Amino acid sequence: MIDLNDIMIFARVTEAGSFTAAARLLGMPKTTVSRRIAALERELGVRLLQRTTRSINLTASGRLYYEESSQALRTIEGANLRLAEARAEPAGTIRISAPVGFGGHFLQDAIFEFLSTYPKTSVELRLTDDRLNLVESGIDLAFRTGVLEDSTLIARKLGSTHRLLCASPDYLARCSTPDVPEDLARHDCVIAGQSAQAQWLLEGPHGQETIAVSGRFAANEMQAVMAAAIAGYGIAQLPHGVAEACIKDGRLRRVLDGYTTPTGGLHVVYPSSRHLPPLVKAFIELAVRRLNAITGNSDDYVIVSR
Repeated sequence: MIDLNDIMIFARVTEAGSFTAAARLLGMPKTTVSRRIAALERELGVRLLQRTTRSINLTASGRLYYEESSQALRTIEGANLRLAEARAEPAGTIRISAPVGFGGHFLQDAIFEFLSTYPKTSVELRLTDDRLNLVESGIDLAFRTGVLEDSTLIARKLGSTHRLLCASPDYLARCSTPDVPEDLARHDCVIAGQSAQAQWLLEGPHGQETIAVSGRFAANEMQAVMAAAIAGYGIAQLPHGVAEACIKDGRLRRVLDGYTTPTGGLHVVYPSSRHLPPLVKAFIELAVRRLNAITGNSDDYVIVSR
């Protein structure tokens, strides 16, 4: 039976160009390297190397054998690496980006469990509603909602998300509660965006409707939108989880119960990589497991925007 170690030694000799260089790389005596190559040739019944006093050269059989066996060795080495990564305890710092509302209300529990489970890790969480370039920003993974564009990132779909219409009890007492979407035109609305005017697309009993809205406050950051709604500055569209939490504690009330924004995807995205670090793999799996309990389960893989 051929010893796989002999095949590995043969590959190293071929790549190093000499027995001496290969012996140095392998950390074994040159005589042992020469003996193992001779044993391999006897087992195969062919000469693999032509030896001279100054160099070695592959025979035709040796070249064919190297081309085939080196591919198998790389496959085995890759399997060994992946197994070692799987067994290794995650350690180091993981940098995560998430939308403000999503990160603050859902992701923190996953992060706390991760830190508790893997004491050699640390987490840097960057909450922003801007879509960062992960590579340039040094971000290992990000959570994103809505429509994803083409890019070189890998995305794992966790489920779906939508927004609810909410306002503070104080605002509704002062300005009344809208009965139909058209009523929003005469209300102050807190706009998630750059302008105090917007077109809101709503889904309800009669399908989709587009309503022109305006207000006294606009922000491109969800935490500020939520704070303005709680402070009584108008009706806002808030992510489902954020809205539910605020409704439960009485800070907000839902309006137009039969209407939401169209459903969009909820994804975790990360740079394309053949071998994700164990740290990143472990966090993704933990977060997916926790978030699936809330958002539903879907293991779709797509290419998305940075």
